[in-house]
Amino acid sequence: MSLTGHLVELRNRIFISVFALLPGTVLGFIFSGKIIHILIAPLPKGEYLVAFGLTEPFTIDLEVAVTVGAITAMPVILYQLWRFISPGLTDKERSTARPWVPLALVFFVLGVGVAYFILPYASGFLFTFQTADIHLMLSAESYFGFVTILFLAFGLTMEFPIVLVLLSKVGIVTSKRLRSSRRMAVLGIVIFSEVVTPGADLVSPIVMAVVMYGLYEVSIVMIRMGGR
Repeated sequence: MSLTGHLVELRNRIFISVFALLPGTVLGFIFSGKIIHILIAPLPKGEYLVAFGLTEPFTIDLEVAVTVGAITAMPVILYQLWRFISPGLTDKERSTARPWVPLALVFFVLGVGVAYFILPYASGFLFTFQTADIHLMLSAESYFGFVTILFLAFGLTMEFPIVLVLLSKVGIVTSKRLRSSRRMAVLGIVIFSEVVTPGADLVSPIVMAVVMYGLYEVSIVMIRMGGR
């Protein structure tokens, strides 16, 4: 396929992926009130959100709806990504990678679940820095920006072992190389966790670093079991 053909193919895959966001976004907008109620439940008891702009409540509903749309459209997005890259793989590579495509969705959902689990601890940690002179008045926009980034960060991070396993299938990494690179991997994981997680809390980067290192060790075992 020519470069123009690749660009046209990429455009079509992106268009389908974006279009797949619509059903979930509409559904998320309809139930945005209930979803928002679930998302603010982890806040410390007695705390609430405030809106400082006339359009902010609508913007929050829309942000929640788009996030729901992205999560529900993930199977289509992953399939479109697979359809775009699979023609460049050999038959053996395609047969090896194909079972991992649906698993990527499972891992993404698990990551979102971990993010929701640590949300009360992350927000609670930041609320402890209030004093008699400084009271935290949390805006809805900043809170849901924090939640969205946290969910996406953990959801995408959970794809870590799948990426390593697929790289091993095409001969780029081996279990021996990963074992010998543990120290560098730990350093990279700590830096990545600190950069990618939102806010200044200590809970979310620590949990992400622990989860990523656990996934790193799991990946080594899986790759070794696969004969690499």
